[in-house]
Amino acid sequence: MEDKKRLAYSIIQFLHDQLHNGGLSSDAQESLEVAIQCLETAFGVSMGDRDLAVSQTLPDIFAAATLKEPPSVRVTSEPIPPSEEETAEAERLKSEGNEHMKTEHFEAAVSCYTKALELNPNNAVYFCNRAAAYSKLGNYVGAVRDCERAISIDPNYSKAYGRMGLALSSLNKYTEAVNHYKRALELDPDNETYKSNLKIAEQKTKEMPSPGGAPPGFDLASWLNNPGFMNMASNLMNNPQVQQLMTGMISSNQNPLGGAAPGANPASNDLSSLIQAGQQFAQQMQQQNPELIEQLRSQMRSRTPSASNEEHQE
Repeated sequence: MEDKKRLAYSIIQFLHDQLHNGGLSSDAQESLEVAIQCLETAFGVSMGDRDLAVSQTLPDIFAAATLKEPPSVRVTSEPIPPSEEETAEAERLKSEGNEHMKTEHFEAAVSCYTKALELNPNNAVYFCNRAAAYSKLGNYVGAVRDCERAISIDPNYSKAYGRMGLALSSLNKYTEAVNHYKRALELDPDNETYKSNLKIAEQKTKEMPSPGGAPPGFDLASWLNNPGFMNMASNLMNNPQVQQLMTGMISSNQNPLGGAAPGANPASNDLSSLIQAGQQFAQQMQQQNPELIEQLRSQMRSRTPSASNEEHQE
């Protein structure tokens, strides 16, 4: 067990060095911090246990072991291309996955793309298609990971950058999404979806709250201080039909067994009438103050990036 702790300490020491001197992104640093915490907890060690340190660092040990390794054993970095049969089967699986996407069987699509990648793991299209399926399932982290793989294989693949932007936007990482949409537009400057999504992501970055500020969204306080809106609310509450319905609903709740005909559902009838009255009132307000209604709709409307042109799978 002592040797395992010494090894765990060396690994933690290496990760600490990478955390502070590795030039990693904020997301990568956060992942390393989690990994260090997990290792410390699992093996009961920490950076304070200096008695567990060995004379050489982990990179030094690895470099020495690599030099001693016979050339015939060294793994080549060149990927082995798939055979013709594997390529054909991978394409068939990709096409099957595309059909599942059309019928919204997204889990089945993920399965097909995964099998295709097992046969041909260096195909950017397969990774990008699976990213789209992951996004449909709400697995945006998986979508980001697959887009990164697609981009590493083909740095000029515009669709991978576009889908990366969508996934990042869904994770509320709008600044990163803007960068990827811009790159997608550099590669495909006439793509209207990328242009639209870039504008939305840029707007979202402007709406992002400062530290300690309130999150963006529906500003209730401003509407409560809006005379036009408060006048509309007052008119609604003073509407005789609404008052009658509310009184009836309260009376029905206080005396649920009295005054109802056999088989009738007074609460349901009152609710339907209330909805109808609300619709009539909304129509009146639309006629009286259309600008205020449109302002309310604009603030309530959730503007999120669109995947319209991204639905097509290659």
